Amino acid sequence: MVYEFSQKVSQLQASAIREILKYTSDPQVISFAAGSPAPEALPSKELEEISKELIAEEPSLVFQYGVTEGYAPLREEVKKLLAAKGCFNAEYDDVIITSGAQQANELSAKVLCNEGDTIAVEAPSFIGSLNAFRSYHVDLAGITLHEDGIDIGELENTLKTKKVKLVYLIPNFQNPTGNTMSWEKRQKAFELCRKYNAVILEDNPYGDLRFAGEDIKSIKTLDTDGSVIYSGTFSKILSPGIRVGYVCAHKDIIQKIVVCKQVADVHTTMWSQMLACRFLKKYDLDTHLKKLRRVYEHKTGLMLSQIEKNFSGKIEYTKPQGGLFIWCTLPEGVTTAQMTEFCTAAVRDYKVAAVPGTAFTINDGDETRSFRLNFSTPTDEQIIKGCELLGALSKEMFGE
Repeated sequence: MVYEFSQKVSQLQASAIREILKYTSDPQVISFAAGSPAPEALPSKELEEISKELIAEEPSLVFQYGVTEGYAPLREEVKKLLAAKGCFNAEYDDVIITSGAQQANELSAKVLCNEGDTIAVEAPSFIGSLNAFRSYHVDLAGITLHEDGIDIGELENTLKTKKVKLVYLIPNFQNPTGNTMSWEKRQKAFELCRKYNAVILEDNPYGDLRFAGEDIKSIKTLDTDGSVIYSGTFSKILSPGIRVGYVCAHKDIIQKIVVCKQVADVHTTMWSQMLACRFLKKYDLDTHLKKLRRVYEHKTGLMLSQIEKNFSGKIEYTKPQGGLFIWCTLPEGVTTAQMTEFCTAAVRDYKVAAVPGTAFTINDGDETRSFRLNFSTPTDEQIIKGCELLGALSKEMFGE
């Protein structure tokens, strides 16, 4: 049978990250392609203990349906966490629990954007959100991303010339680059979006994983009238498998997201929500986060030292102060095809998986010389060996 797929999905392609991860079923492949937390950073024992308690004490809740807005005690805990960061205004904000931040971002676009509207995004940006936005047939306008955040001049020009409904930003340790947006640029982006009546979607999955430098306040702290949507998740600090995220936004936006989530999955799994809630109440989150930061500081430092030691000196790379990723850029003159061949040869011949930059471009055919490395998932031994192998390939292809 020949299937005629809907226009919403016919142009969507499988994530390049997922395609490359197929190679990692080979036990010989060292994967720098994932985006998962470090296995040693997961609070497995604590989550096991809490699960046993919940099943023994509250089976009628943990195995039942819940309300779409989310488990009420967890919503209150999230509000407390956000209020402590200056990201929750009790006068007009509300919170809904979602099935990960991916759903938070997808539903935010769904309730605000019509076909033909424009969403301004960092270029490059997170493939999961890009594909979610594309499914609504919006126009994606890429804004050049610098070390300190998006190009403010480009953003203003885009806001002036296009019907921008949403500006999607990952200010902290951005995926894929690892870059962090400066406070000055956060302020300017907020002011421009207010001026041109565009809503900011601030995606902050990595903000709690800062291990160097000074904290920078969220864009949401500037919000005085509900013009910023804040998307968060427990995936990077507790477990990605429990799929618990949240949206903090003006209550009118949250009400529309509730309706859309009812259509999508009714509610986020009660077990996951109750697990996250009890963890927050039972354990000291700051102590837990300090442990995570020590793990990621070590792993980042190790990978950066191995890149410096082994890679061709012609390759540039970011030096993140948090998060999970390092963004490497091949020498001037290298084409997208050559970058892709580098990543393909790495996994095929050297058994090291990296994600080509084409996975994060805004439009098909956009040129990129970059690829993404993840330092959180591999072991120390794998980081050392993998960087040696990638380094050998880089020198073979691009010289010392």
